[in-house]
Amino acid sequence: MNKSIYEISKEPISAAISASKAIMDIYVQDFKKIEKDDGSPLTAADLESSKIIRTHLSKTNIPITGEEVLKEPYSERKSWSQSWCIDPLDGTKEFIKKNGEFVINIALIENHKAIFGLIASPVKEEIMIGGPSFGAYHFSFSNAFNPEKWTKLPELNTLNTPIQLISSRSHYSGDLLSLVNFIEENYGKVTSKQMGSALKFFDLVQGKSDIYPRFAPTMEWDIAAGQAIYEAVGGEVLQRGSALPLIYNKENLKNPYFVASKKVIPIDLSK
Repeated sequence: MNKSIYEISKEPISAAISASKAIMDIYVQDFKKIEKDDGSPLTAADLESSKIIRTHLSKTNIPITGEEVLKEPYSERKSWSQSWCIDPLDGTKEFIKKNGEFVINIALIENHKAIFGLIASPVKEEIMIGGPSFGAYHFSFSNAFNPEKWTKLPELNTLNTPIQLISSRSHYSGDLLSLVNFIEENYGKVTSKQMGSALKFFDLVQGKSDIYPRFAPTMEWDIAAGQAIYEAVGGEVLQRGSALPLIYNKENLKNPYFVASKKVIPIDLSK
């Protein structure tokens, strides 16, 4: 066990477990939703989870940005060498539908790169953590502080048969036909499934899905944690139009369109 990832993950793990309990306490009730200025939904669970996570992470003295966090101006953020990037309830639409497909995302950004990520499923009581320098691990809430019982996830070097594409359940991801045709012409038949939130990265990191194209808007806190963990097992999250990895703590916190995939599916995203 790499002690450094355990040390870096202690506070995020504590935050995620505490926030998950608060989320599930609200989930089983009849809760109200409100609509934010951008039209996206908000619930008491989003706000309570954000409060809990920020309380925990503030102990690290590393600045925080995220979905329900007051955004500091870029004139200040650009001087940050490190920052936490959080989504306290990724998949609010799925939370409202009560289909279980929502997660907590916590990422540590260093010099515009996601170096550590945590994704927690409050419903499944499971956590996945990782980073390119640490490897990736999967464990239950009950084993969260017993790293000897964590499962280290292997490098991804094979494709499923047929190739498994995963996409968003609540957000239209654009015309994927040309991408699917390219994959089928070069690598074999493609099947697809839909899943909400960054829960998709559970499938990607564990190799159950091979590719996740997203040709629709996302924000940094939607993807940063997943990218850090996916890169830890040899996956890529590349921008459409440049084929460069996504970067974080940008002036504009929106992500460009991207494709997350195993390296064994080389795709030309430079155009």
